Amino acid sequence: MAWNRDRDERQQPAPEAVRPVQQAAPPPARPAPAAAGSAVLGRNVSVKGEIYSGEDLTIDGDVEGSVEVADHRLTLGPNSKLKVSQVKAHDLIVFGSLTGKVHVVDKVHIRKDASLIGDIQTAGIVIEDGAYFRGGIDITKKME
Repeated sequence: MAWNRDRDERQQPAPEAVRPVQQAAPPPARPAPAAAGSAVLGRNVSVKGEIYSGEDLTIDGDVEGSVEVADHRLTLGPNSKLKVSQVKAHDLIVFGSLTGKVHVVDKVHIRKDASLIGDIQTAGIVIEDGAYFRGGIDITKKME
């Protein structure tokens, strides 16, 4: 039997169709809006008195008094300057300056270039290189 090129090519299975690679959508040009259930006090806001929040709170301005964010996260932005008698929150992240007593259920994060002066009562703490802290730390058991 002689080799027949046309016959062999017809018997070859057709190559599978090539699918174009789907690329991920580009990231949005603007930052995403704040998550539902969060509040922000901007850098040009100044408050004297007591702040109570039932949702996550970000402060980037000046506060004198006290701040209570029960069962939620308190974030102090890089422009924040707080001089308070007391801060109560579930979690605390400090990028700015805080002077006062701190009571946090879960964890305190003091970020690079931040400053915290005061006694802290918390289940956990992270102090990054470059951050300033002066005060006492009382590590408590996390209650769930």
